[in-house]
Amino acid sequence: MNVLVGQILKMNQVISIKEFIKFVGVARSTIYEMMDEYSPYYDPNFPKKVKITQNRIGWSAWAIHQ
Repeated sequence: MNVLVGQILKMNQVISIKEFIKFVGVARSTIYEMMDEYSPYYDPNFPKKVKITQNRIGWSAWAIHQ
């Protein structure tokens, strides 16, 4: 995994898709493919999304770190 340079993530922090992309180092489309149960790239161990608002999701920094 890549490390965010110059930024500190708190383990109880919920991060956005842009921060997730920087941290993991994969494209947005790849993240959504890995979350999709019907995709050949589905990963059941992939961190689960957290619903922030009706139209916005994020991920737990602690889950990503694991």
